[in-house]
Amino acid sequence: MEAQEEKEAQVAAWLKKIFGDHPIPQYEVNPRTTEILHHLSERNRVRDRDICLVIEDLKQKASEYESEAKHLQDLLMESVNFSPANLSGAGSRYLNALVDSAVALETKDSSLASFIPAVNDLTSDLFRTKSKNEEIKLELAKLEKNLTATLVLEKCLREDLKKAELHLSTERAKVDHRLQNMDFLKAKSEEFRSGIKAAEEQLSTRGMDASLSHQSLVALSEKLAELKRQTIPLKKKLESYLDLMPNPSLAQVKIEEAKRELDTIEAELTKKVDMMEL
Repeated sequence: MEAQEEKEAQVAAWLKKIFGDHPIPQYEVNPRTTEILHHLSERNRVRDRDICLVIEDLKQKASEYESEAKHLQDLLMESVNFSPANLSGAGSRYLNALVDSAVALETKDSSLASFIPAVNDLTSDLFRTKSKNEEIKLELAKLEKNLTATLVLEKCLREDLKKAELHLSTERAKVDHRLQNMDFLKAKSEEFRSGIKAAEEQLSTRGMDASLSHQSLVALSEKLAELKRQTIPLKKKLESYLDLMPNPSLAQVKIEEAKRELDTIEAELTKKVDMMEL
């Protein structure tokens, strides 16, 4: 319990330090929020400590650089009685350019032995960068070529899709038209069937012979065709008798038999035809 209250007090102090004179936003005080804010305050404290250490280190380095610069300046004054303040305007610009170059190249001093390796390293970096740029250009050109091919393919696919949709629309219209015709034919067929049935019923009430109905006539027509088919071998048989050298009496008998059989078939055929015409 005391540890919890201590954490809450630390969190409150940290928030007051962070917001200063500004009001602290309202928040729900419970173990979970207190734990989260305490964790954040600890991390913030560690970060502030690290930043302070870095600042102190930089201040120390700056002091060391100032001391070194003053030492070098004093050494320069003692050896050649030379001071940067005595330089001309052009000399000051050159000196500043030399210093800026040393800083940019991150050399330990401005001597030629430090500048040459730094320039060589910079030149190597430049060549590597140019090589990398060339590789990127080649890769970019390859990607542009692939992109162009992809765009052309996409255009062809879009055109094919458009043609397929048009063809599908045309076929769908044809199918719809055929379905409409089929529905119309079905309706007409049903209408004719109903008409035939009504006519047959009406004729039946008037005493029409059932053999003259549509189905009967169809059956008679089929039977007539069958009879005609059956007469073909009889006619061939008769023709074969006609080709023989006849015994006059026997041939006459056979001829008479064939004629009577043929007359019977023709009479039956004529009767059936007359019935169909009625």
